[in-house]
Amino acid sequence: MIDLLGTAREDPAGEWPTSDLDFHRLTTTGWRPTPFRQVVLKVNSRCNLSCTYCYVYHQADQSWRRQPAMMSPAVVEATARRLAAHARRHELPRMHVVLHGGEPLLAGPGYLRATVEHLRATVGADTVVEFALQTNGTLIDEVFLEVCRELHIQVGVSIDGALAVNDRRRVHRNGRGSHTEIARGLRLLGSERFRPIFAGLLCVIDPESSPQEVYESLLAWRPPSIDFLLPHGNWTARPPARGDDETSTPYADWLIALFDRWYSAPAHETDIRLFLEIISLLLGGHSHIETVGLSPSSVVVIETDGSVEQVDALKSAYHGAAATGLTVQENDLDEALRHPGIVARQIGLAALGPECGRCPVHRVCGGGYYPHRYRAGSGFRNRSVYCPDLFKLIINISRQIQADVEKAKLQGDN
Repeated sequence: MIDLLGTAREDPAGEWPTSDLDFHRLTTTGWRPTPFRQVVLKVNSRCNLSCTYCYVYHQADQSWRRQPAMMSPAVVEATARRLAAHARRHELPRMHVVLHGGEPLLAGPGYLRATVEHLRATVGADTVVEFALQTNGTLIDEVFLEVCRELHIQVGVSIDGALAVNDRRRVHRNGRGSHTEIARGLRLLGSERFRPIFAGLLCVIDPESSPQEVYESLLAWRPPSIDFLLPHGNWTARPPARGDDETSTPYADWLIALFDRWYSAPAHETDIRLFLEIISLLLGGHSHIETVGLSPSSVVVIETDGSVEQVDALKSAYHGAAATGLTVQENDLDEALRHPGIVARQIGLAALGPECGRCPVHRVCGGGYYPHRYRAGSGFRNRSVYCPDLFKLIINISRQIQADVEKAKLQGDN
């Protein structure tokens, strides 16, 4: 394996990758950065909910306090120009823009329409700009959905299960639950008129809940896909139920029960992206998400003030972890491709520590989601804090897939 790590650079924290990763040394080996194909646009930095696990409001980084509530027209204009230049320079046939927050619907339907139309017009016809919107669902109404339907914006909704599970953590600032409002929005989104723009559901795992009951409650909305996410945490700030005991695997146990229910269904019910990605990787494919696998990340985040940032989940690690020091007003997006944090998420195997390199499932696991690898003092060149869970889950799925492949071979021979 080519050594992609350069000589150390001075860094106050002395943490990887800032301390050791050298862009220019990388390029002399023949490595080239992957252009950004997914842009997370923080059109509104505030939220009408205060979910207890939120990395924006309740974890290490508190930069939202200095962010403008909304992205100004001037920042939208600067962003559009940077996207257009990036698309032209790299001859990108398409880009994917996610309208995000905070809660993006707080920006209002007129604002969202103007933003989408301006971005598409500025980027031009040579690059197809696909739009998605991730919302907590509480503000969905017909006006918003008509705008999304007309502009072909796919809508994803965050919900953590039935009322009792969802309302333990997805709450308003006064502690009031959000499920009733989310359900009202989902009924509208799932109606015949708006179902074509229904992208799917996002659920953060609560290990104290029943995976089968959570799945059944989400399945009732007939989503085309469901993303089940591990709560953000790391070695310094551990996630719930992920203690020091490496023999304990609460999240693997939860996900394995869910996999068994989903995989054994007599007919396809919905896509569960985590499982589909793991299966693809086990069969020799490539990952399309950052949470597993070694494929290079092509995601960049633009904050409401125009700051260019790394993946926003890094805000769960420490204050300023996602920052690059760049802005769309002053910098081309290609400058962000040279940032050590972004490079680290594009070099695959070279970003893994020796412990991961010795693991038999490292090409599937990919070391785990990058923000979950953080440890104060050493940085991100560690295995995921969810390592025991990921290992157990992948081995379990591997055995199931291998058994089915062997069964198919026997049937073919007969």
